[in-house]
Amino acid sequence: MKKIIHVEGMGCQNCVKHVREALEALDGVKGANVSLDTNTAVIELSNDVADSAIIAAIDEAGYDVTKIEAA
Repeated sequence: MKKIIHVEGMGCQNCVKHVREALEALDGVKGANVSLDTNTAVIELSNDVADSAIIAAIDEAGYDVTKIEAA
């Protein structure tokens, strides 16, 4: 299962790294591909991860989630 997360506030590759690390630290996330060009993160899940947990992790990293959708 994959989810696409739309993220605001990223401005550089260091931001991309922070978002990727925040997402990959979540239990159930197998990997995250974060794009500065599209301001999105595509995560691959080994089990369902609540949208609220995803939002909290990105918020804690200092960025904003505008939308989460199934891929």
